[in-house]
Amino acid sequence: MPEHPSGAGAPRLSVCIATRDRAAFLSETLDALLAQLRPGVELVVVDGASSDGTAALLARAALDQPALRVVRETANSGVDGGYDRAVSEARGAWCWLMTDDDLPAPGAIDRILAELERDPDAVFVNAEVRDHTLGTVLVRHRLGFGDDRLYRAGEGDRLLGEVGDGLSFIGAVVVRRTLWLARSRQPYLGSLFVHVGVLFQAPLGEVRVVGAPLVRIRYGNAGWTGRAFEVWMFKWPGLVWSLPGFSAAARARVCPAQPWRSPARLLLYRALGAYGPEAYRRLVATAAGPGLRGLAWLVAHLPARALNGLLALACLLLRRSARGTIYDLSRCAAATGLSRLVARLTL
Repeated sequence: MPEHPSGAGAPRLSVCIATRDRAAFLSETLDALLAQLRPGVELVVVDGASSDGTAALLARAALDQPALRVVRETANSGVDGGYDRAVSEARGAWCWLMTDDDLPAPGAIDRILAELERDPDAVFVNAEVRDHTLGTVLVRHRLGFGDDRLYRAGEGDRLLGEVGDGLSFIGAVVVRRTLWLARSRQPYLGSLFVHVGVLFQAPLGEVRVVGAPLVRIRYGNAGWTGRAFEVWMFKWPGLVWSLPGFSAAARARVCPAQPWRSPARLLLYRALGAYGPEAYRRLVATAAGPGLRGLAWLVAHLPARALNGLLALACLLLRRSARGTIYDLSRCAAATGLSRLVARLTL
């Protein structure tokens, strides 16, 4: 795509959304964002050939909103391709890669614009993790801290180590558009985390982090929830550990290189119904050594529902701060009456 000039009259910030078949959530997100738009801010939405009511919803919204621009794909390019297309079509000097089912906190766009006055390469914003109704807070600070931070050129290890885990959520990222377009995106299309590949494939200049949560995440609503074991045990760590120029210590602060080797993680994903015989055969059997292979096979064949209830009860009795885990256990395919009861008692 040709680059749009950021000259006179060009927006300072483009809020970029990639969406597909999420009309039920997109409407609320659009309303919240449009209410915060002001001169110098545009909203760009790429519709990945949705088959629900998304196209009609966007057409209605754009009728009286000149700051909303809609790009409809004839064939879905995937979440990574959708965001890359949105940035390519954007006209702003910076792009906020916002999600299609979460909500901006009041004043979020104004706070981002204030940070952009300092001309950073990127701004990363904190997020508050809530349940699927957005009514219950599960995690107050997705980045793990609540203070503002500044990272200068040459502090790549510190940046990755301190905020890398939180950047698995793409809605945390505001990036200079010219930087995005100048870097390789193709190798990361299909990774589900193209933004991390773009940001960390080469050193960054100044990066500012907003400690206040500027996004309210609708947890458990990701399009890849059914592939959670593959995504978090293989795709995400594979990407993080492929990034060039970082120390092993910085990468390890984000995630282990092979988290699937942990029996505790295997048990958790079995209790969630996300790990079983098929995932064992396709992902673990060929990668594990003989000792772990036997244990992984055993875990894959444990009764998921029994394990689900037992793990939820353990979280309750041990009084661990595991609100996210309890919520997951109570809403997954293997959920039982016991895990749902534990959720009602603790959330």
